[in-house]
Amino acid sequence: MTDHAGPAAVSAAFSAVGRTVGQTEGQTRAGMDSGIEHLLRVEAPQVLGALVRRFGRFDVAEDAVQEALLTASRLWPAGGVPEDPRGWLIRVGYRRMVDLLRADQSRRRREREAGVAELAMGEPGRGPGVARQTDDSLALLLLCCHPALSVTSQVALTLRAVGGLTTAEIAHAHGVPENTMGTRISRAKQRLARAGARFTPPADTDRGGRMAAAAQVLYLIFNEGYTASAGDRLARVGLTGEAIRLTRMLHACAPADVEVTGLLALMLLTEARRPARTGAHEELVPWEEQDRTRWDCDLIREGTELIDGVWGRREVGPYQLQAAIAAVHAAAASPRRTDWPQIAALYVWLERLNPIPSVRLSRVVAVAKAYGPVRGLALLDDLDRRFQLGRDPLVRRRERAVRAHLLLMTGDAAGAVRLYREAAELTGNLVERRYLLDQADRLG
Repeated sequence: MTDHAGPAAVSAAFSAVGRTVGQTEGQTRAGMDSGIEHLLRVEAPQVLGALVRRFGRFDVAEDAVQEALLTASRLWPAGGVPEDPRGWLIRVGYRRMVDLLRADQSRRRREREAGVAELAMGEPGRGPGVARQTDDSLALLLLCCHPALSVTSQVALTLRAVGGLTTAEIAHAHGVPENTMGTRISRAKQRLARAGARFTPPADTDRGGRMAAAAQVLYLIFNEGYTASAGDRLARVGLTGEAIRLTRMLHACAPADVEVTGLLALMLLTEARRPARTGAHEELVPWEEQDRTRWDCDLIREGTELIDGVWGRREVGPYQLQAAIAAVHAAAASPRRTDWPQIAALYVWLERLNPIPSVRLSRVVAVAKAYGPVRGLALLDDLDRRFQLGRDPLVRRRERAVRAHLLLMTGDAAGAVRLYREAAELTGNLVERRYLLDQADRLG
């Protein structure tokens, strides 16, 4: 997630994401107060958890919750937020859930059992009791990250069920029609049902894998938000904000998980630099030229405290290492005072744990900054020869940009111009493209 080489491990699962998440950053859904929108997003997983716990049907409950949220979005702006918004949403979702189950003749027995439970737990006719205010967010997140699902499906279900985004918003983010995304989500829910997924904490033997899958999904969401793969804005603040919110939730539920702590620290330290990454006209401002007074000191302080708190433990993973690198960047008062040898050493360690092209390219940059561009180019040539970094178009764009930067550092302006233009042709992000072409024009 470093500015000099892009996010450290953006998966192809989110490579198509780059449009707005159903809305432009800074704007709310039409006709809805931003406070109401935030409330609905926060309450959505709790309402879904209440219905899934009662009925045991994630697929049907998720549809019922979406309809309850739509009803609230129509009624609350004009009529005001109820005194107990969660209870209101649960009751509306409950009634819709019963309607959906009644339409399913093969599930009449479940409906009758739910009715008996209603009489036992709540006032007849009012739906389930809502006194129990269990936070179901973690259980939902782990359910959405079930191993039976692909990473793409895990991301979509997480944004829908835990993030509270509508199908239209998720479809817009992935650049596909709403019907296509609706079908994809429906199939994912059916796959969960066939796999026998339950709304219960995973077994101890499975919990580690599910937590890792959840962290990966949140990491992908944040990376796409921080540097969108397409579109006319460098970042998608809605995605980064949602990723941080959900990672805070994951960390609160599993504070002893050092990698989750590292992931949250990484996000906070990276997000702290976002205000300085673009100028007044949405132009990209490279890391070395950023106004550090615009960095968010509170996020830097919080992220640094988090990584410092787990760094001394015996367990060290990729997220902790990336957070440590981000903390070294944040600690430097100026670009010249950055401890590049330490960053280069951390990247060696990170590459051993996570040997992917973007990490290797980031190590090249760190080595060039620490020991000179000639040594950086030699390392890049060696890595390209051994691992063919240019095979993937997404990686090739970054490799061309890194090589251009190093050639410029050695005085080869003509070579840098050619490579900057090649890199510009390979990116779908218009802000990045303008920056790369501006670099070429300035040199050429």
